[in-house]
Amino acid sequence: MTTVTERATRRDATLNRAALVEAAQTLLARDPHASLDAIARAAGLTRRAVYGHFTDRDALVRELVSTGADRFNAIAEQVDVGDDVPLALAQLTARLWSEASHVQVAAALALDDAHVEHTAAALAPLRRRLVHLVREGQDAGTLRTDISAPTLARLVEEIARMVVARLDASSGEASSLAVRTVLGTVGLSWREADALMSAHPSLLTEGV
Repeated sequence: MTTVTERATRRDATLNRAALVEAAQTLLARDPHASLDAIARAAGLTRRAVYGHFTDRDALVRELVSTGADRFNAIAEQVDVGDDVPLALAQLTARLWSEASHVQVAAALALDDAHVEHTAAALAPLRRRLVHLVREGQDAGTLRTDISAPTLARLVEEIARMVVARLDASSGEASSLAVRTVLGTVGLSWREADALMSAHPSLLTEGV
């Protein structure tokens, strides 16, 4: 039978773990090389306390990558292609951008060579969805066809990652730039991108 003390200990452990994850998200978004000591201090914990939850810094980083990837993959799965692939891509970009803090952390970590393989594996469902969207758009004649679907999807990913890593994810202007960059990459002119975004103003206000 679980005692009151045991329940309190478990509750404290859960809160400490959540504090660590939150502190790591904040610090690593600014500096992907932030130390474990710095993360522990930001969470109000000692380095020793960290080891009760994560064996080392890499384990904590992998937790962030996996958690963020789960959110991204779920968002990608919810985007409906319909008959308008450019709009679907704009929606996907805007909805991912709405996850501002998570996107910023994932982008920063993805640029860290030490976590490239884990990040790639965790984001595999999102990448498959992106390739599917691009291929649908190419088949419908609404996206550029001079580049194969897998290569174009990867180009979109790399350019979007660069935009996210270098801009303030909470900025409305940055959100617009991210969407426009993706649309331009897949072959829309700036006028076409502007017309699409003007027709769907909620893209930048609600990410839908």
